[in-house]
Amino acid sequence: MIRSHIILLVEDNANDVKLTMRAFEKSNVSSEIVVVSDGEEAIDYLFATGRYAGRDPKVMPEVILLDMKLPKIDGLGVLRRLRADERTKRLPVVILTTSKEEKDVTSSYNLGANSFVRKPVDFDQFVDAAQHLGLYWLVMNEPPPRREMEGTIEVRSRRH
Repeated sequence: MIRSHIILLVEDNANDVKLTMRAFEKSNVSSEIVVVSDGEEAIDYLFATGRYAGRDPKVMPEVILLDMKLPKIDGLGVLRRLRADERTKRLPVVILTTSKEEKDVTSSYNLGANSFVRKPVDFDQFVDAAQHLGLYWLVMNEPPPRREMEGTIEVRSRRH
């Protein structure tokens, strides 16, 4: 897998997409942001199928920002599909939602989400959240080594 600096935003609400794009722009997140509007389109993008059949499937996003309430396939369905496939099971997924339901938090982590972030209502708070998300996932986070992401797992010994 090629390190891409792509953020995949899976969001069906056009206002939330605009808000997210403005927040990332204002917080100087300079990655390419790919926006898809439903769960089926997210899966097509990630597996280079459907309208994304010509996309290089080795170029994966650095992080996926995934809304929970999506048309066609909901966020948990997308997460379940990603975690079931060797090619995508280690991709960082941040659930980015307005849900305040405890069961949604629990279900997200049980299915392998890396983080659960509630969308702030206030724009300045949202910009701050976007800046922190971008800094952490695109700069500070160390993704799994390339060969592990491609399904060849290397066993490493640890010295204590």
